[in-house]
Amino acid sequence: MNSDRLADYGPDAGDPCAVVTAPEAEQRWIVNYLPLVKRIVNQLSLQTSQVLDREDMEQIGLMGLLEGLRRYGVPDEHFARFAALRIRGAILDELRRLDWRPRQVRQQAHKTRDILRNLTRQLGRQPRDEEALQATGLSPSQFQAYLQAEAGEALESLDALLLDTSRDFHNGDASVEAIVGNQRMLIQALDELNERERLVLTLYYLHELNLKEIGLVLDISDARVCQLSKQAIDKARTFLTKSN
Repeated sequence: MNSDRLADYGPDAGDPCAVVTAPEAEQRWIVNYLPLVKRIVNQLSLQTSQVLDREDMEQIGLMGLLEGLRRYGVPDEHFARFAALRIRGAILDELRRLDWRPRQVRQQAHKTRDILRNLTRQLGRQPRDEEALQATGLSPSQFQAYLQAEAGEALESLDALLLDTSRDFHNGDASVEAIVGNQRMLIQALDELNERERLVLTLYYLHELNLKEIGLVLDISDARVCQLSKQAIDKARTFLTKSN
């Protein structure tokens, strides 16, 4: 995932041959990549703050970063992309372990999803907010919470897929090939989307904005950015799954 933001995180002016497993070297690299951890926590915090606070998420993200350092070796220009997946994956693994959506909430989400899917089929298009509210019986705030949870769950699934396709990054002989291949697949997946959907994923993955920030950039409601992100992620995940 090539990115102007990710390019900001990189090796410092120290000895490039430093042994990363040495405690002092690990500490230096962790400090150097701490802004990356904070950016990813900022991305994920809106949809997960009810379960983990930012401090806990940062601690988990740092553990993911440390694991990434030990698996990858001395960071190079490709490490930030690998580290971003490891950090995000560590946080999402913890959320799944905590089962952050209670059973009753998940059941309601499944029911709402089925209603909206049937409504979309009947209308031949995505329902407007007022149509969705009438069909589901949800209040505006409940509908917003549903959309945010759905978008968060979709982001988790795409992040997990990207992480799975990147597990060989730490193997020295295959790292460049794996990274380039993963970048190519993501670019191809973006090409499958319409302009708005592509922009949402570009802002999320390449510019590291969270859903609230994306809504502000595009001047659309939180509900609409959640819908767009869910649509975009479903299409991208389908493409990546077929590609693998």
